[in-house]
Amino acid sequence: MQPVEILKDLLFFQRGYLNANHFALRSSHPVLIDTAYLADFEQTERLLRNAGIDPCAVERIISTHTHCDHIGGNHLIQKMSGCDIALHTIGKHFVDTRDDWSTWWKYYGQQAAFFNVTQALEDGDVLSVGPYEMHVLYTPGHAADGIVLYLPKEKILISSDTLWENDMAVMTIRIEGSSALFRMLASLDKIAGLDVRVVYPGHGAPFHDMAAAIDRARKRLLWFLAKPQRMGRDVLKKIIVYTLMMRGTVGRERFFDDLMATPWFKETLDLYFDGEYKVTYQNVMETLTSRGVVTIVDGRLATTVRP
Repeated sequence: MQPVEILKDLLFFQRGYLNANHFALRSSHPVLIDTAYLADFEQTERLLRNAGIDPCAVERIISTHTHCDHIGGNHLIQKMSGCDIALHTIGKHFVDTRDDWSTWWKYYGQQAAFFNVTQALEDGDVLSVGPYEMHVLYTPGHAADGIVLYLPKEKILISSDTLWENDMAVMTIRIEGSSALFRMLASLDKIAGLDVRVVYPGHGAPFHDMAAAIDRARKRLLWFLAKPQRMGRDVLKKIIVYTLMMRGTVGRERFFDDLMATPWFKETLDLYFDGEYKVTYQNVMETLTSRGVVTIVDGRLATTVRP
């Protein structure tokens, strides 16, 4: 997996769906945007070093939000380099107060580590990353502290999890609140007026037709609003797959009980499916296995989705 130099010395690392995509400014004082997932930090470090970036020399990390797949390397890189870390002011509050619930870490059983946030970002801030100006736009919905970064001269949008091309990031109403879908719609409206030639999402490949992606995301949000159970099913499918990516493989017979021991699983089923735990689980797993997203080998479950 080789990074792509999207502008001079600004590198884009496309990862999978467990490790978020990330960026690095290659210089004597490197700047990183997001740092992927903690458990895969060895791979992240290797990718950076192979691209000529010494994690020990990193000057600053800009995090687009505090979910584990975007901040996984923050603690270790800061320990190695003493770098500054910038987050939206809400995310800074989460980290400063060691809130592993609002960050989703405890709720979804994710692996992450706290770090020292040295800069609070606000909507409208302009960050200098080498020769490039990146405008901070606050885009809550998927995450209370979510931001995108816009380079107006280059017409580039680093959209993180605010906008993907053909799908959208999971919406966790239990953490983000019942107005999260409306905030997400407002965030899409906010970025719709930008002059963008290419979008670099938090997951997936870069794409050029931002308007079409926004239209798809908006229609999906309205589809969720029309029947919230659809959103509940989306949460179940995505987080089950994420859990399998995080764990590698798990025994088929114990997986349901493992999920029932987490905060998110039982609450999601209570909220959207009237507590129909086993039946709903079996239905979702049948869907995932029939589509080849989940496999069963020697009594163990795994996912075919690239982490």
